[in-house]
Amino acid sequence: MGRETVFLCDGRVNHCIEEAIMTACPPEEEEYTADHVRAIAERLRSARTKRELGEILVREVGKYSLFDLQIIGGRLNAEIEKLPSPYREAVAPFFRDQLFRAHHRLISMHRSGAFSRLSGPVRDRERFDAFCDMLPLGLFTWDDAGERNPWFRNPKNRFFYYLVAAFTMFVVEEPGHPVGMPFPGGFFVEQRGSDYYCLIRDKEKDVFYSICNFCPAKQSEEPARDVSRLR
Repeated sequence: MGRETVFLCDGRVNHCIEEAIMTACPPEEEEYTADHVRAIAERLRSARTKRELGEILVREVGKYSLFDLQIIGGRLNAEIEKLPSPYREAVAPFFRDQLFRAHHRLISMHRSGAFSRLSGPVRDRERFDAFCDMLPLGLFTWDDAGERNPWFRNPKNRFFYYLVAAFTMFVVEEPGHPVGMPFPGGFFVEQRGSDYYCLIRDKEKDVFYSICNFCPAKQSEEPARDVSRLR
């Protein structure tokens, strides 16, 4: 992981990130309006192969400055701090991996030329198209009006979450939430052979903008057997 990612993933510096965000001057950038997001969603939809999708996603995440990533990391840490202990400590590294390890992996695959070997099509086209359809409205449905930090309310930074999720779910075809990620009640995302299972996979249908609705994981009907990670 790069120095920037390590910094963002260290929960101990959360207060330092927030202080820096409140005092720093943001870089000049285009506004992420619904029309702008709709145009990006159409570019994503135009991808026929995983290679094409990966290259489009690299271009989009390349628009995020270190300032942007610090804001995203600060907001993530602030959300984690709201969770009760000991669940907070158990789930924190998985939330950080979901965003920043996946972001690092996306950039690394691009720089190493790994995308050139992804000649296969974007699978489950119906699910992918539904994801693209969701983006313009789903991004602006998030209720973050109560955020104290004004930069946390920037839709561009919320969009980062979906761009990284698109890479994880449709390029490398892994669950939107990392394998091993725990959920309240002692359940967690599982891998069994080449398949993935999650107990909440089909539980988020009322939240149309949840990435769970587009996840390649299968619905699990049995409780996780190993709950030691939550102790």
